[in-house]
Amino acid sequence: MASSALKQCINPSCGLCYDIDNDIYRCSCGSLLDIKYNKKPDRSLVDNFYKRRNHGGNIYNESGVWRFRDLINFADIDTENFDECARVLVSLDGAEGRLSRPYKMSKVSDYADMKHDAFLLQPEGYNPSGSFKDNGMSTAVTHAKMLGVKTIICASTGNTSASAAMYAANENMKCEVYIPKGEIAPGKLGQAFQFGSQVIQVEGNFDDALATSLKNAKETGGYTVNSVNPFRLEGQKAIVYRIMEHLDWNPPDWIVYPGGALGNTSSCGKCLIELYEWGWIRKVPRIAVINAEGANTFYELYNGLFEGKKLSWNGGRPDLEIVERYYSLQDKKGIRPKTHATAIQIGKPANLVKALRALDFTQGVVTQVSDQEMSDGMSVVGLNGFDCEMASGAVPAGVRKLRKEGIIKKDDVVVGILTGRQKDPGLAVQYHMNPANMFARPARNN
Repeated sequence: MASSALKQCINPSCGLCYDIDNDIYRCSCGSLLDIKYNKKPDRSLVDNFYKRRNHGGNIYNESGVWRFRDLINFADIDTENFDECARVLVSLDGAEGRLSRPYKMSKVSDYADMKHDAFLLQPEGYNPSGSFKDNGMSTAVTHAKMLGVKTIICASTGNTSASAAMYAANENMKCEVYIPKGEIAPGKLGQAFQFGSQVIQVEGNFDDALATSLKNAKETGGYTVNSVNPFRLEGQKAIVYRIMEHLDWNPPDWIVYPGGALGNTSSCGKCLIELYEWGWIRKVPRIAVINAEGANTFYELYNGLFEGKKLSWNGGRPDLEIVERYYSLQDKKGIRPKTHATAIQIGKPANLVKALRALDFTQGVVTQVSDQEMSDGMSVVGLNGFDCEMASGAVPAGVRKLRKEGIIKKDDVVVGILTGRQKDPGLAVQYHMNPANMFARPARNN
């Protein structure tokens, strides 16, 4: 197995390292793991990335993930050797991330009170399965392929199951997806079935489905592709690489994500830490995480709204007892995450600790928006000719709120990530049939 990368515990007081020829995703101390590379990549690679855009039929140059394969080369391959890439790397014919880059949307900028040239949105719904998940699934399934895995397993609110099932089918692997019964959009559930996965319904919410899937993966030897898997997060770094490439590697002031399991936040933070340590960037963008009001664990803990103490990275020693008390109280009161933005309807974010590290490094912020605000954000994106799901509507809604609070300045360069396309069309129909909504275009009778 390759030796150019290791898995390392994120707890600085531990720092234990593991080889990558296994599917361990937690350290023996209980902390999550990072992928660490032994070599510092040279910034001259930026020119290679640009040249690869003229892909010449090479799907790994066409891919918006594998075009940057030198920065995520955990497989220790010759990145210029097509045959070696084809032997190891998993790709849907170069489609992952291929069309995803920042775009200007004037109506969204007006809604958020931002300058038209300063606010850009990156629609990850252009990925083959319709969400950002394909970025990380390509790398997670690559690692599974390296291990000779036959079955991949995930829990999902919809997008993960669609992506996992698609990549598994393409690689002739089996796929088991655990979903919260009755809590998944039909469009997403249909994808999981369409791509041949075994759907397993779990009573409860996503957190219950994840716990069940992790238990069964351990018992059956299946390979987990949820974002607790550090190889998933390696592929999601490509979202940031494409932002940087579009901006000629001049970092924006802000990168804004919806907040669910916090895998994107964690991946972005790791990516920015690496780019800064490598000397590729001098300015560090701030990360803004936007929670739904009905699934606002991170917002409440990070801002000190529970027990009056802000949860922080604290040099790698966050007070996780506060987190456990918070979860226990929620369970005792029977409080469950509830939002129509089901993609971020998560009460126990699996990557909370890595997200704390990301916000500590970037001086990040966390806010929350209502379902109505997310619907407005989703709809104004649509009026610009782009598609996004309700969870992605949290981004323009969150930027609008942070503008009103003076946290984001009008001329700050902001890139927001629209994490997926609309797979629950009923939400859009319901919104536009109500003339009271901000951007409604109700149907008329002839």
